[in-house]
Order: sequence, then C-alpha cells, then structure tokens
Amino acid sequence: MTQSIFLAPVGNGVGLTSISLGLVRAFEAQGYPVAFFKPIEQAPGDPSRELVQQGSAVSTAASVSFTEAEQLLASGQADLLLETVLERCESLRSGDQILIIEGLNNSDNLSFAENLNRQIAQTLGAKIVMVASAENQDCQALNQRLEIAAAPYGSAVCGAIVNKVGGMSSDDRIAQMSVVPDSDTLARCKAEINALPVFQHPGFSLVATVPWHPDLAAPRVQDLARFLDAEIVSAGDMLHRRIRSVSLCSRTAANLVSHLQANTLLISAGDRADIIMAACLAVQNGIKLGGLLLTGGFAIHPNIMTLCQPAFQAGLPVLGLPLDTWSTARLIQRYPHELPTDDLQRIERVKEHVAQQVNRDWLHQQARQIQETLLNPVAFRHMLTRKAQAARQRIVLPEGNEPRTIKAAAICARRGIAHCILLGDASEIESVAAGQGIDLNVTGLEIWDPHPLKDELVPALVELRKHKAITALDARDQLNDNVVVGTMLLQQGRVDGLVSGAVHTTANTIRPALSLIKTAPGNSLVSSVFFMLLPDRVLVYGDCAINPDPSAEQLADIALQSALSASQFGLEPRVAMISYSTGSSGSGADVEKVRTATALARSRAPELLIDGPLQYDAAIMPDVARSKAPNSPVAGRANVFVFPDLNTGNTTYKAVQRSANALSIGPMLQGLNKPVNDLSRGALVDDIVYTIALTAIQAQPAATEN
Repeated sequence: MTQSIFLAPVGNGVGLTSISLGLVRAFEAQGYPVAFFKPIEQAPGDPSRELVQQGSAVSTAASVSFTEAEQLLASGQADLLLETVLERCESLRSGDQILIIEGLNNSDNLSFAENLNRQIAQTLGAKIVMVASAENQDCQALNQRLEIAAAPYGSAVCGAIVNKVGGMSSDDRIAQMSVVPDSDTLARCKAEINALPVFQHPGFSLVATVPWHPDLAAPRVQDLARFLDAEIVSAGDMLHRRIRSVSLCSRTAANLVSHLQANTLLISAGDRADIIMAACLAVQNGIKLGGLLLTGGFAIHPNIMTLCQPAFQAGLPVLGLPLDTWSTARLIQRYPHELPTDDLQRIERVKEHVAQQVNRDWLHQQARQIQETLLNPVAFRHMLTRKAQAARQRIVLPEGNEPRTIKAAAICARRGIAHCILLGDASEIESVAAGQGIDLNVTGLEIWDPHPLKDELVPALVELRKHKAITALDARDQLNDNVVVGTMLLQQGRVDGLVSGAVHTTANTIRPALSLIKTAPGNSLVSSVFFMLLPDRVLVYGDCAINPDPSAEQLADIALQSALSASQFGLEPRVAMISYSTGSSGSGADVEKVRTATALARSRAPELLIDGPLQYDAAIMPDVARSKAPNSPVAGRANVFVFPDLNTGNTTYKAVQRSANALSIGPMLQGLNKPVNDLSRGALVDDIVYTIALTAIQAQPAATEN
C-alpha cells in the first residue's frame, strides 16, 4: 500500500517547498520508493513538481491548476475539486511507496488554504506532518502555533518539521542573506525545540529541525537581474556567481575597502567612477565580488569602461537600473528568495541540507510496510540500494569524464550506495560537472588522476603478464587505457569493483578483466545476467551478452551462476532452460544441448529448482504450463531464464525491454574473481546507478572473506 504524508504549513513563509524537496530526498537516500504530489498549484506556474524532479527519479502527477481550483471553489463545487485531486493522486498509488503531498500556503490569492488542506488530507487518507518556522520566534510562541495548527487535523498528525532554526526575521532580506547562526546558538535552539510540550504527546514526533543557512537563499546575479529587470552592462559570470551580502556604497573609495568581499553585491550610483574603479581593482586582485549594481540610469564613461575591461573579462557582473540607490535597496529587500527551476546547484543544496536533518528512525518507521512487501520492481530497487549501502564498497569508474557517469557517481555517493572513484583529469571532470549542475562536493566521491598511478602499476602489470613476456614499455602503453588502470586497481585490492561501458565497448571492458582478474574458483567461464524489471515482477535473463554459443557444460555453468546471482539479489531461483520445444516434444542438436545442460546442472546442484528444455511461454505462463509441462516444478513460475545462445538471449531481452517498457539492469558479469560490470552505451543515469549498486553487492562476499 501507499503511505501518504501530507505537509501542512503552520503560517506563511515556512519554506514548505524546500521541506518537500528535502523529505523526498531523505526517503530516496535511504533507498525507499517515493512519489510526490502537489494537489493544487499555489499560483499559476507553481514550480514544486519541476523542482522535485530535478536530480530525482521520482514519480509525480500534474497539479490541479490554480485557475481551475479557483473557479470550482467560487462556483461552490468544492466536492468536484476534491474528486479531481483524488483522481490525479490515484495514478501515484499503483505500487508500494511513500507519497509526499505538499499542501498550500495561505496567501492573498488563497485565503482558504488552511481549510482546503484539511479537506485534501482527509480525502487522501494521509498522515499529517506540520511544517513550521523557528525564524525569529521564541519557543513558547512556536509551541502555541503548532498546537493550534495541528488541532483541526486530530489524530492524523504524526509529527512536525521545524525549519529555519536560528534564522532572523524574513522582513530584512538584505541582512538575512549574510547571517550564519553559530553552532552554539543552533544547539541551544534545537534543544529548546526538542523539549517543547507539543513533542511530548504520544505520536507527535519531531521529524526534523532544519537550521537556517544563507547559502540556501543566495541568488545568482542572473536571478537578481531578472527580478529587478536590470540592464546587463557586463554579463560576466552572472550565471554562476551568487550574492551573499549587499553593500550600499555612499562612502569614498578609501573607506570602501572593508566592503570589498567575495560574493558581495555593491550598489552605487552609476556616476561614481571611484567606486567602479575600486571594485574593478579588487577583482583584479583576486576578490570574487558578487557583482556591481549601478543606479540612477547613468552610463559608465567610455574611458572608465576601457580601464575596467580586465575586471569585466575576469567575470565581474555589472547591472544598471534607472532607480536611485535607496529605491533600489528597498526593491532588493522584496526579492522572494524562491528556488528558480534552472538553478540546479541551489536545488541540490536545499534537498541535501533538509534531508540530512530528518530523523532516520522516523523514516524507517514510515517505510516499514514497504519493506514487508513482495519483491516487485520497486522493492527490488529498494533492496539493491539497501544492500549496497550496507556493503560500503569502493567502485572505480574509468570513464570519469563522461557526464552520465559523473552524475551517477554523485548520486551513489550522496545516497551511500558506494564510495565512487572517478578516473580522469580533475579539472576536466569538475568542468563537466559544473556544466551539468552536478555537485561533486559530497562524501564518498573521489577523483583519481590516472597518470601518477601508471608508474605504480607498471611493475605489477609486468609481473601479472610475464607469461606473455610483456615489457615495461608494453605495460605503460596498455595503462594508457583507463579501463586497464581501473582493472589493475581492482586486481591490487585498492578498489572493490569496476563499472565501465558508457562509452567503451563490452570487449573493452571485459578483456582486461579476463586477463588480469580471471575467473573465480569453480568457474570455467564468465557469463552475464540482466535483471528485467517488469511492471509486476523481476526476472533474471542469462546469458545475453557474453557467450555466443555455449556448450552443454558451459550452459550448465551459466544456469548455476545465474541461480546464484538470483539468490544473492533476493530472488528464490526457479530456473528455466529455454529452448524451442518443451520436455520431450522436440528433438535436434539444439534441444539436446539444453537437455544435457539441464541434467548436468541438476547433478551439480540437486537442491536447485531447474527444468528444461522449456519454451518461454511454458516457463512463464501458468495456463500454458498446465498444458505443456504439468509436472514441472518450474514451468509457469520461472524467474531465472537461461537462453541456449547469445542470439536468442540478446534478442529476447531487447524485445521484452522495449515491448513491455521494462527497465533492464545489467549486464552483470558472473564468474570473475572480482566484480567488473559492463554498461550499455545508451545507458541512462539510473542504469549506471543501479549497476554500481549491483557491483557493490557482488563485491561484498569477497570483502567479507578478506
């Protein structure tokens, strides 16, 4: 079933959307399936849904438009509005997941929001989490506001999130941008909030106390220019530079020095050449000013423009307004600090900041019912995430400068799926990440330059390949390939697994592993499986990527490897050996190969449920199984499908993937001493994330043995 959690604001300006983003991320980071729904737009063009989807693979449904809601309420059709909301929400209740529902804030346009929130929450059968702000409030007033706001919801309230702890009044926008509460103040505020009487009531949990931080409200110069409708005198680095403080420059340049600080917006009359020159000198001396805003409608004198060109070229944004300086300052105070949908870096910071404050025990309590469900695709992805988080393995990614790989590595590190190591030039990787809005400043993510590693690895590679009589020069040449570098790091035990293939071929990924990692004891070959996530079940397909035409003995090995992989990933294996005939109904060399392979696998693992030859429909469809293989322990309920050759397996997996709109995770390689996994060159970011998770789980037994 779906666990619905409705976020209800306690007053205005509580940061409701930021809390929604963070709570979704908190569940995601713990590996729980989560969806998001904003029942009604706060205003035309409400960005909540788009913001949630930035950097998150979360299901959403369209909101009822502000105009439609207003018309229905004005015409006395509140019931129809609620029915419309319920209908849209039902599309998100098709599986077992957490559904975060963002309520409405009271505003001039939506004075009825509080009453409507209660009706929507009741209609959707949701638990209620109140969202309040501790901004410039004493704790007694906060407690009173929480109790009054929660009372109409009754027993549906399960807790509250207190936002902006340690923040100051939102009336002073300029000062607010630069205030950072100290750790002692935060600790005292959190302790006082935790001790409030409202949180001593049974079932009323303090879900999170979220500290105020000015970086989360710091706009880009571009955002401020858009708000002010300012003239762009010099764009500079306005797309990335942020404003964390504002200084009104009415003094002389000699007395301005203390205000020339990084990320400060200087506001000055446009005819103050001394201020303009001082700002530009500061930039040329390495101070990364936020920007220069010139008021009064004055144009910079051409001679001054010429002198200032080096500062402009260094990235200093310069804006112009026709208003006087005082009017401009008052206008900036009204800047709303709302999240722009294109500010990916700030969105990511808000999500992470809020998510890190959420009580983990509360998250697990809300999601416990999902943990108890059968292994459907949602549960399988959840299981992968949880197992990978527990494994805590180091995964090397040789394609370190590839955008999808960088984003997947950041996601995996952020969610604790794996400690990811990107191989490549740090400046190049950081440039790609900045262009994609990916924050690399996350624990569990490293960039290793492969060039210094080559000297360390040459002797080891020469020793490993001495039977091939390779020289140090040969080894160094091979180590020009980052996949070989990564494979050697794996062979040497410096990492626990390797994932590649977003830009390399399967052969490029596997060949170094076969020669340097080799097969594990008891395995005569390397094979692969795909995990096929169909709408109602998870299937394992092998081998669809490696062995073109395996012998009967090799096919038996593939069957046993695939069964072991299924067990390792939460499936009780029921193995179907696929052929074009079922049982004894057909004959021929291809059928005999499958029949012999089935017998060999049974003799080596008598406890395993395995049958063959079986046609695909007899293996998966109970009604066909009753007709074609009535006595089979596998027919009609197989979950591991072993194909007789690569042609059959690869064709089948692609046909099912495309026709059934199934997510395929893999190929996951089996039989190696240490885990190396290949990606499709068309892999999506999610594909890479889950392949990294698979690799981390595969690496765990070896790590335990060591």
